[in-house]
Amino acid sequence: MNSQGQMGVRFALAAALIAGALLYVHGRGHDDPAPPHRDVTRFPRELGEWQGGPDLPFSADTLQVLGPGDFMERLYQSPGKPAVDLFLAYFPSQRSGDTIHSPRHCLPGSGWQFAENSRLQLRDPAGQPMTVNYYVIAKGDERQAVLYWYQAHGRVVASEYRAKFYQMWDAMRLNRTDGSLVRVITPVGRNESLDSARDRAVSFAEQLLPLLGSYIPS
Repeated sequence: MNSQGQMGVRFALAAALIAGALLYVHGRGHDDPAPPHRDVTRFPRELGEWQGGPDLPFSADTLQVLGPGDFMERLYQSPGKPAVDLFLAYFPSQRSGDTIHSPRHCLPGSGWQFAENSRLQLRDPAGQPMTVNYYVIAKGDERQAVLYWYQAHGRVVASEYRAKFYQMWDAMRLNRTDGSLVRVITPVGRNESLDSARDRAVSFAEQLLPLLGSYIPS
């Protein structure tokens, strides 16, 4: 068999495995026994030097797009620094099309354009590296630094495709499809460098990591 034929066989096999996994996941019903956890709206308002304000309201249209789940968005302030916007979303089940929406699709709909994208590493409480998404978005003269990642069952993932793979794997292994999205945004000040804004977002995100386990069940 030539190389093209071998690639075709591998592709067909992969497609069959994915299709079988999807049928299996949806065929197991809608009972996702997630462990007990705290509602994300109770996430601490004090994070080191950062003080959180009131939770920002979600419009009916936004909630319809997000689907069933627990959501929180809040601005954190520190004296003399631009604010940090924290968004936490926890989805107890993703069996019926209620999947996590990537910020890559939502932010452009708000008029922001992606000016730069890459991956970078945070350090978890044990000092281990965790890869997350890093974006710079722009609207006119405004720029913002964005970090986001997917988190479920003690696992942090940057790639949405890898997150979907693990979702199917955990549905078969644990009978659970719950998952979450964590997003951190901070504006780039008028006289500030991109590196400074990125470092602020990273520092803030690393303060979240030891606390997230209580709100995103493993």
